[in-house]
Amino acid sequence: MIDTLEAGRDAARRHAWPEAMEALAAADRETELGPEDLELLGMSAWWAGHPDEASEALERAFHTYSAAGRPREATEVAILLAYHGFRSLAPAVGGGWFAQAQRLLADEPESGTHAWLLVFGILNAATESRFDDAVAIADQAIELARRHGNADAQYLAMSFKGMAQLMTGDWQSGLKLIDEAAAAASSGQLDLRVASDVFCNTIAACRNVGDLRRAGDWAAEGERWMRRQGLGGYPGICRVHRAELKMLHGQWPEAEQEARQACDELQRYRLLDAVGFAQYAIGEVRLRMGDLDAAAEAFDRAYEFGHDAMPGLALLQVARGEVADAQRSLARVLASTTGTGGVADRAKRGRLLPAQVDIALAAGDLETARDAVTELEQIAAEFARPLFEAGALTARGELLLGEEKAAEASPVLGQSWRMWQTSDLPYESARARLHYAEALLAEGDTAMARRDLLAARSAFERLGASRDLERVDALLGDEGAPVAERAPERATRTFMFTDIVTSTDLVGLIGDEAWHELLAWHDRELRAAFGQHRGDEVSHTGDGFFVAFERAAEGIDCAVDIQRRLARHRREHGFAPWVRIGLHAAEATRRGRDFGGRGVHVAARVGAAAAKEEILVTQAVLEAAGHIRFGLSEPRSLKLKGVAEPVEVRAVDWR
Repeated sequence: MIDTLEAGRDAARRHAWPEAMEALAAADRETELGPEDLELLGMSAWWAGHPDEASEALERAFHTYSAAGRPREATEVAILLAYHGFRSLAPAVGGGWFAQAQRLLADEPESGTHAWLLVFGILNAATESRFDDAVAIADQAIELARRHGNADAQYLAMSFKGMAQLMTGDWQSGLKLIDEAAAAASSGQLDLRVASDVFCNTIAACRNVGDLRRAGDWAAEGERWMRRQGLGGYPGICRVHRAELKMLHGQWPEAEQEARQACDELQRYRLLDAVGFAQYAIGEVRLRMGDLDAAAEAFDRAYEFGHDAMPGLALLQVARGEVADAQRSLARVLASTTGTGGVADRAKRGRLLPAQVDIALAAGDLETARDAVTELEQIAAEFARPLFEAGALTARGELLLGEEKAAEASPVLGQSWRMWQTSDLPYESARARLHYAEALLAEGDTAMARRDLLAARSAFERLGASRDLERVDALLGDEGAPVAERAPERATRTFMFTDIVTSTDLVGLIGDEAWHELLAWHDRELRAAFGQHRGDEVSHTGDGFFVAFERAAEGIDCAVDIQRRLARHRREHGFAPWVRIGLHAAEATRRGRDFGGRGVHVAARVGAAAAKEEILVTQAVLEAAGHIRFGLSEPRSLKLKGVAEPVEVRAVDWR
């Protein structure tokens, strides 16, 4: 018992959350844990991706603290359970635990714990759109928390106050507070859950006011912080915000992977309203790639989960030639925002209006386009951020082109594509540059137009924007098309291949319906592990995955996590499929989200050579990873099909 318990505590100190959860749960089965260790089990389960087990452990900790006459500790656990309830959209559960916390604190002397009651008061006021009240309550919470040294409540209240100030229109002051809270989170002085919420608030707030540079800076800092804490990603919409930023910066495969992982995480944590947000992000990536069918599927899923799927769905309808439908779809959403309701309302319109300009021009409705451009320019002046300013310039240039005023359009579009480029938004820049080239062609400057078309083509090709490439090539014509294709990108990664052993036999044993349910569970668990360890899912082969990792150590940790997840499910529920895993580190050719070359071939063959429950790694992986904390078998030599020289591998002792 002692060895198992100490192993769990040590794993938690190292932030090896799945390992900590498994060891602490094993210790609890041997002898019931005390309340402090139950709290630790709850934290480990939460970060390992098991919210139900986390709540169960915390409920037991609460009752143990209460029985021992320790009201302050019981209150803090009740507050955590209230957080779980509200977060999973179970307000009755959250309210019940919050009432417990209030009752326990009613007769207690004032302390830092009381500040948490005010933090919940901020959220309640904000939910009811009483933003001035939220600011006032936040001031009380900050003062009380500061007086009693509760940094977690202090900085979370500060972050929420900043969000409320954004909603009241005082967004400059709000952003300053949000930055201060995020700096405290980054410094490591806050609880992991509080710090994660602060980062999530920060990225969302910056994105909402169009400050993409600030959002990107904090997203990068948040990712560095998560790596330091051993967190593959926070189970919430924070990952979707990061996916959106990656999409805007042209990292489309990474963006789609983030969004898909978010879908799995959000469903596991029962944040179903946010699943629509994640599905919409997938649809936007696929729409930009020109994959209209996949975009339609993602937008449909987003709509099922309550997201309006705009403006992506309307732009998809235009791409399919359904212009009238697109007009109606977008007009309906725009009618729900007045432009006078506050910062969030105007910022939302600022993201919808560029699409309205495109759709109106496609329909030949210049009057609607003019009105949209005028409003967009007003929003750009209010926020003074490149996202809205460049969008307004592009929209004005497109309108001038639609009005057949090419000479007036070209300088505006020339300014807009450069502003997009300076903001590191390559797709928007290439689209504006394409319009700029169209204006030059209309003016008769064919030579200059060709240069800009070629520059736009290069960007679209690099991004993988197939429909935009076709449009550019149509303008270039046979004589203007580039002679040679761009050289493919080379990248060094650690490649992982997973495969269910004897899957064909399993299908015959359990039947098609049970097999599909089992496969869906298998996919969710493995994708959760990929997300936890920053794996980029390259492809899914039915009963296996091809995944790429920038860091070899994360690839090994992910493989171990997968086998431990399966073993735990097998032990607790009686069955889980047997999986084999192989990893190899090498340079490969990258095209879009795919990788190819000898290194990938070796990785696939190593995976196929592994036995059930085995993790095989090549010497190249071990050298790239440096020191690893798992035992290794003696080396053995494999003769792989299609590989001339034998490959040395070792098995990782994941148990």
